[in-house]
This record gives sequence, structure tokens and C-alpha cells, in this order.
Amino acid sequence: MPPERKGNLPIKRSQCCSKKKVMETSYIPTTLIVIFFIFLHLAASKSIIKNLPGFNGDLPFTLETGYVGIGEDDAIQVFYYFVESQRDPSQDPLLLYTAGGPGTSALYPLLYQIGPLSINFENSTWTNITLELNEKSWTKVANMIFVDLPTGVGFSYSKTWEASRSSDTLLASQSYEFLQKWLVEHPKFLNNPLYVSGISYMGIVIPAATLEVYKGNERGNQPQLNIKGCLCVSPLTDKFNDFNSRLEFAHRLALISDDIYESTIKTCNGNYINVDPKNALCSTNLQRVDECTSGLNIANILDPVCDAANPEPICREAAQIYLEYWANYKVVREALHVREGTVETWHKNNDSLHYDMNKEDTVYYAFDIFSSVDYHKQLVARNAQVLVLNGDHDMNFPYVGTEKWIKSLDLPVESPWNPWFVSNQVSGYQTKYAKDGYTLTYTTIKGAGHGVALYKPEEALVAVDGWLSSHSYLSDS
Repeated sequence: MPPERKGNLPIKRSQCCSKKKVMETSYIPTTLIVIFFIFLHLAASKSIIKNLPGFNGDLPFTLETGYVGIGEDDAIQVFYYFVESQRDPSQDPLLLYTAGGPGTSALYPLLYQIGPLSINFENSTWTNITLELNEKSWTKVANMIFVDLPTGVGFSYSKTWEASRSSDTLLASQSYEFLQKWLVEHPKFLNNPLYVSGISYMGIVIPAATLEVYKGNERGNQPQLNIKGCLCVSPLTDKFNDFNSRLEFAHRLALISDDIYESTIKTCNGNYINVDPKNALCSTNLQRVDECTSGLNIANILDPVCDAANPEPICREAAQIYLEYWANYKVVREALHVREGTVETWHKNNDSLHYDMNKEDTVYYAFDIFSSVDYHKQLVARNAQVLVLNGDHDMNFPYVGTEKWIKSLDLPVESPWNPWFVSNQVSGYQTKYAKDGYTLTYTTIKGAGHGVALYKPEEALVAVDGWLSSHSYLSDS
């Protein structure tokens, strides 16, 4: 089993050297000395990775890892994995991708969902991981930065106690600061169309982070970023609406009967998560709902329920165990150029940050955005391009709730609900909304669960590539 969880603790700021009086005997301009040391710092903060333990031979794609310092005095050191597009890096879009939780490491989507490598489950054991190429990776069509945010996630760390604390709103501004600094270090990607993207809980943060970029450009901040919009996968958008929509989802998919559904609606007055303890009839009905649905895997109701603590190797939950062994090997950390002594133990999730329904703030994280719908409304005025992807068997944040908040935007329909196809088969359904220069494309993927690319990798790639290509003419490059 994985090593004992200890969490990602902030390390102490190194002690400053004593001040010395320096005589001005050099003829080298001070500005050149500063630039020289900045260059040395930047050069040391990123590395091209040629090989990885578990993968046979050289990597057939460009993988870079590194740190970007953000916050006051760069007290937050953000670890990232950057993969150049395997098609046309100079022209293809640039996606910043953040995993959900909050608190899930970027290594999880990189090696298990949409990155260029995947765990080879057939040829792996818990302590001997084999990696293989993922032919359905989103890096086939886009440059992607997989980022460990907020601080305390994956290999990111903080130098001070104050910097170890974050929130939804802070995460949005930190994402923008990260992009600014990363693009200063990678100026050749400044003209690529830029999208903020992520999955699950990041649906709360993505619109806010995207808006931060737009507002930064409007203020004249440098560098100006070529922001085009955002991509939300299985998003949590409203912390009441999305959880509350599970009842209607359960009814639509025949998980509860008509009489249970109708009785629950009648007695609970539309609120199925914050129930008045005096409402005995509502509580009784919700108990019946729970009896019908509690034995399901809500990430995908068609999947079996696995023992998360001791899963069979074929279970999706097994990926966490594989990765926690792999990422904690010294040889792996050396290959990834992780700074020694900064993160004692890598974990897929930082549980002190992870959100669940009605969870209160923790000492490390404040869940201070209840709904990101208002941020979506502000993006309408900025001609953003938005893609929302939902698996139609995801009960975590069901498509029912997504449809409800999209409707609240009151947008004109450009293309009505219609099937879309892969290999002449219906792969899901799509509706496109448009207002002036703004578009929102809502796409469901048939048979997919919460991590859509885990269940339908080809369909997810086709949906993302088709959406990116549909407005590639917006690029300023």
C-alpha cells in the first residue's frame, strides 16, 4: 500500500546571509548583473525530460518540468509539467490544465487521463510501474501545462506558513500570475491561443481565472496574454444546484421510481441537500432515494464500486496506488527534477484542501466562491469561447445541473440540441449558444462518467479538437 500520508508541509525560508559592504570596483553595469542572475535562476527552474522510469526508451514528445514562483517574494513554488503539442507547437492552442478537488495533483491527469503517457495496468505491479503511450492524449492537438495548484498539491510547496493558505479566489488570481510568469519564460508561446481548462471542482475556479486574464489585459498588464476562453470538464459550477440536481438525474436514469421522485419533490420543496430536520416526510423520502443510489459508483453509475483502500488492479481507484508508489521513488523525482527536501511525500490528493458537499473552510483553504455562474456571465461580455463537457453517466455533477445553469445565462441558441458522431456512431449531443462574439458549446459524451476521457478517450479528444479547430481563426499568430 502507499506510504503513510503526511501532507505537503511548507518548508522554512532559508536564512539570509549577513550583509557585507561591497566596494564599487566593478565596471559591469548593475542592471547586467541583475539580468545575469535572473537568467541563471530561470535556467535552473525548468528542465527538459528525456526519459522516465517505467517507459522504455526516449520520450517521443517534448516534456518539460519546472517551478514558477508566485505570490509575495515568490513564496509559492508551483510545479508544472509542460507537454508540447505533437502536431504543430508553434500554431496549436496552449491549455493551462488544473485537476479537481481542489487538491488533486497534475500528475494524475498527465499519466492517467489526457496526457501523452498512461499506466500499463496489464504489465504493472504496485511497486513496478510500466508506462505506455496514450494515443488519445489531448497533447496530440494542443500544448498543455499541467499545473500543481493550489500550493500544497503534488510537488508544489510554500516557503512560509502564510503562503501555504489559499482559496477559490486566490487560486484564480494565482493561475493568472502563473501564466504571466510562465509565458515570460516561454515567449515563443505568447501568440498561441490561450485557454484556461480543468475538471470537476475547477469549474468553480476556471471562469474566475479566465476573467482574471481578461481583466489583466484590460488593465494593460504585461505581457498581454492571447486569451480566447476556457474549457470546463464535468464542472462543479454551483454548490447548491449541482448537488441538488442528483435527484432529477437519478429519476431520468431510472435509478429511482416515479413515485419516489414525485413524493420527494412534493415534500422537500425543491431542496434535497439542506433539509429542515422538522420535515419528517422529506427526510423519509430522501432515505428511500439513498437506499436506491448509495450502492452506485457516482463517478459513473455503470462502473462497479471498488474498495478504494484495497482495490483490485483493474479498478480505476488503483491508479492512485500505482502513482503514489511511482512518484515517491527517488529515481522518479530525480528524473522529474523535483527539488530535494521540498515535498516529503507525493499524494494524488491533498485531503486538507478537498471539497465535499457543504464542507466548511479549512485552515489551508477557503471555499469562497459558491457559484461561478456570475463569472460566466461576465465572460459573455468579453467574447470568450467556452466549452463545457459532461459525461451523461456522471452522477457526481450531473449534466442536469449543467443544463440548468447554462439556461440561466439566457443566451440565444445558435445550433440546437443534436447528436454528434465518431466513426458513424452517436457519441453524444451538442448545443451551441452565441451572443455577439461570445460562444458556449455544451457537449455531452454518451456513456462517459466524471473523468470523461477515462471512459471515452477517443470521443473526448474528438470533441476537444473539433471545438478548438472551430475557432482557430481567432488566433493572433
